[in-house]
Amino acid sequence: MTCEPGLALVFRPKGEVVRREIAGETILVPIRGRTADMQSLFALNPTAAFIWERIDGTRSGGQILEETLAAFEVGREEASEHLESFLAQALTQGLVEEVA
Repeated sequence: MTCEPGLALVFRPKGEVVRREIAGETILVPIRGRTADMQSLFALNPTAAFIWERIDGTRSGGQILEETLAAFEVGREEASEHLESFLAQALTQGLVEEVA
């Protein structure tokens, strides 16, 4: 099976996003100007946190998919759909940017 087109892309977190671990949960906090945008906090489930840790500007979506498949008991199609959805939402929310 071939990767979806978006999974060939490489993304990195935008510099305006801070990741924090609070009480065992991963929270993303966008920074707008000099202050945190407390209206736009993002709590990540364990799978999303796993994916976020791998969005580093070097791994393609396809590589992240393979790592996700190795770490979780999930089918390829379901994992691919979730990853594509996560990346699309992260782009829409301005949390990540594509690496040229």
